[in-house]
Amino acid sequence: MLAKDIYQVTTTHFLGPIMPLLDDPQVSEVLVNGPDVVYYEKAGIIHRSDLKFPNDAALMAAAVNIAEYVNRQVDADHHSMDARLPDGSRVHVIIPPASRQGICFSIRKFKKSSFSLKSLVEWGSLTAEAAEFLEFVVLIHKNTVISGGTGTGKTSMLNALSAAIPEHERIIVIEDSSELQLYQPHTVYLEAQPPRPDGKGQVTIRDLFVDSLRMRPDRIVVGEVRRGEALDLIQSMISGHAGSLTTVHASTPRDAAIRLETLSLMSDVSLPIYVARAQVASALHVVIQITRFGDGSRRVQKITEVLGLDAQNNYQFQDIYVFKAEGHDANGMLLGRLHPTGIRPSFAEEVHALGYGNRIKLTQEVFGPAPSAESMGEQAHAG
Repeated sequence: MLAKDIYQVTTTHFLGPIMPLLDDPQVSEVLVNGPDVVYYEKAGIIHRSDLKFPNDAALMAAAVNIAEYVNRQVDADHHSMDARLPDGSRVHVIIPPASRQGICFSIRKFKKSSFSLKSLVEWGSLTAEAAEFLEFVVLIHKNTVISGGTGTGKTSMLNALSAAIPEHERIIVIEDSSELQLYQPHTVYLEAQPPRPDGKGQVTIRDLFVDSLRMRPDRIVVGEVRRGEALDLIQSMISGHAGSLTTVHASTPRDAAIRLETLSLMSDVSLPIYVARAQVASALHVVIQITRFGDGSRRVQKITEVLGLDAQNNYQFQDIYVFKAEGHDANGMLLGRLHPTGIRPSFAEEVHALGYGNRIKLTQEVFGPAPSAESMGEQAHAG
């Protein structure tokens, strides 16, 4: 029996009290706050469960088993741990005294990706027109950031968006904990590694980013930017690796840009603030802002173009699509949809110039008709 199979059996045993939730395909997260308190998320809403663990010792045994599976430690010297269950689910463990109410587990369940922009349209996260717009954004290699809070569906959107990448491209995926599942056959997945008990062997996102630039990528996809690796990503975006995709924790497109700027300053490269801001403004093209609403639904709230800096060194943005709420239905679910603002993105003509004009169906008003031969000739002469 393979080691993974052995740990699948032992993990199932130790997590037995909450297996009904882990086996439920409708449950997306399981949250254990000590042995007696278990919550779960279903359809975006948190519910209290009546399931329990026998005691703290049973929870600790589960934590130690998971730690052994991923070759990590959780003990008096290691108060928390990020790991993965044998089925691919992501788990965070934190133990007392850092956690006052006992050992806590936060399990983000693994689901084999079926995400595509089409599926997000079917679920009401965005409109078919906005999905077509985003497909063109990916095709013409616009650097795109997916912004949102915890649990808003940023990873799902990143999976869906990546499905628009042409199959012939070589993609390097970099993550702290492997979650993304791309459809393209030429995809290389890199995963950060914590230090071993002896303190050696750590592999950071920044280490992997340096590796990725030597691996002839057509695209670089970073699961989430959290630290100084933001500078590496931003600099790669402006130095020949356009079309990068990533996610960041932020509440607005402006906050997303400022967050990347701040993270860039956390690197070991000393940068003046105005330089960091100029690089972020130059690198970013599109921000997709996702929000989780009170009814549990996750929707794209804005699709925004980044237009660089103004004369006062402030970020400039223009919204291409904005969500407008229209009330609630009989079940309390939010009604509304993404509407185009009528603003044409600055890169509209690139869609035609790169040969994708014949694929425009729903976004004619956004991208406009193909430029005439006369206008293109005038532009070439002016250039």
